[in-house]
Amino acid sequence: MDELDLLKKDWKKQNAGYPKLTYNEIYKLIHKKSSSVVKWIFIICIAELIFWSFINLLIPDSYFEIYDKLHLKSILKITYVLHYIIVFCFIYLFYKNYNSISVVDNTSLLMKKIIKTRKTVNYYVYYNIIATIILSFIINFIMFSDEELLMQVFNPKQLDISSEKLFSTLLITQIIALVLIILFLWIYYRIVYGILLRKLNKNYKELETLE
Repeated sequence: MDELDLLKKDWKKQNAGYPKLTYNEIYKLIHKKSSSVVKWIFIICIAELIFWSFINLLIPDSYFEIYDKLHLKSILKITYVLHYIIVFCFIYLFYKNYNSISVVDNTSLLMKKIIKTRKTVNYYVYYNIIATIILSFIINFIMFSDEELLMQVFNPKQLDISSEKLFSTLLITQIIALVLIILFLWIYYRIVYGILLRKLNKNYKELETLE
């Protein structure tokens, strides 16, 4: 039971020896909790950007040689730039949501801000998952469109393997990798952002009760 639940419990005790909390006191506490949740959403989004940027710096150039051979390096660079631009836009929106909630002094307006924040978080989660799927389809479409190049890159020693078997093996591997990545992203976002959104939903319901 958190601080708000304890205070509400005391507030409802008709015969308690403690002073009852007023509407404004309950509102201020919900406002503070909501502002804190939105601040953490903003912080986590920035932390994600820094983490993945650091991981990209650790990846050796040799890792990207295969993409260069498949003529995919330019596409990857373009998608990275677009991705960072979009992520920075989401960071700005999260900051804007936090800043707007911090100065709200009206119950109905705070409820609207909470709904807006929830939508922004959902859009951010959907964007990351859908963007991963689209990028994977684009890369695989280009990669599998040139069978001869595919054989040269993935079978440089010209081992006794048919193009159909190599094609099937690569395709199955790519599908499994995509499913695992999407599953990881979904679980991560459900745990991290799911917890924060549940807290916002709880605050929203509390505000509905106050209204």
